[in-house]
Amino acid sequence: MTDDLYAVVGNPISHSKSPWIHSRFAAQAGEAIEYTAIQAPLEKFADTVEAFFSRGGKGLNVTVPFKQEAWAMATRRTQRAEKAGAANTLFIDSEGSLTADNTDGKGLVQDLTVNNQIELAGKRVLILGAGGAVRGVLGPVLAERPAALFIANRTPTKAAQLVELFRTEAGETVLGGGGSTDPEGVFDVIINGTSASLQGDLPPLSSELVGPATQGYDMMYSHEVTPFNRWIRDHGGKLGTDGVGMLVEQAAESFHVWRGIRPDTAPVIAALRSGAG
Repeated sequence: MTDDLYAVVGNPISHSKSPWIHSRFAAQAGEAIEYTAIQAPLEKFADTVEAFFSRGGKGLNVTVPFKQEAWAMATRRTQRAEKAGAANTLFIDSEGSLTADNTDGKGLVQDLTVNNQIELAGKRVLILGAGGAVRGVLGPVLAERPAALFIANRTPTKAAQLVELFRTEAGETVLGGGGSTDPEGVFDVIINGTSASLQGDLPPLSSELVGPATQGYDMMYSHEVTPFNRWIRDHGGKLGTDGVGMLVEQAAESFHVWRGIRPDTAPVIAALRSGAG
């Protein structure tokens, strides 16, 4: 009996920690799986997906630059994938349909609220960026019912588009968006959803957005303190955390979608932070 096949698809993909993470999950659960990394040619993503499932593959994770293409090629989409406009998880459902899911938002909220004890309910939240990464997490963040959520982006019109897209899900949350210099007042939580900060490229944010209790969270991850989290600390906020926990938590949610088992993420996160993987 052969192991069930899973993989992560992206381009480039050699840096991916997903095979290591999922092998830890499988070992925990005593599940027999084989999880590999596949680099798809930029113009051959659909062919790569079809070939994987045609040889009996059970599930795929999808990373840059293919998340929107994965969403588009799926026959069915979960509600969270539909709203996100992107998919990081693919599988064949019980009726044989290629189904898209998005576990990024679940991973972010789990890492924020459970692993790091950062409460979102009733708080003022600022999210930097308006690209696919931010769109993918807005629904789950709004479901936590913050008092206010502002989306700040270098291109204000993109932030405004997300505000309109998610207005019906905001409920009593005061939802707003605009340029990087538009947010005002101190925020309880500031989430960086841009990758530019890893190159030290931060938007022109006012230091007045940060107070002594402000929590920073960088969806990117690095072996060093990220430039964004350093900016929060240098302006009097709390030293934030990076996206390692989100990476593991979104993987755990994918594992649960595929196998019906929820892994223990704490030891996997700790091992990654200590340099494993």
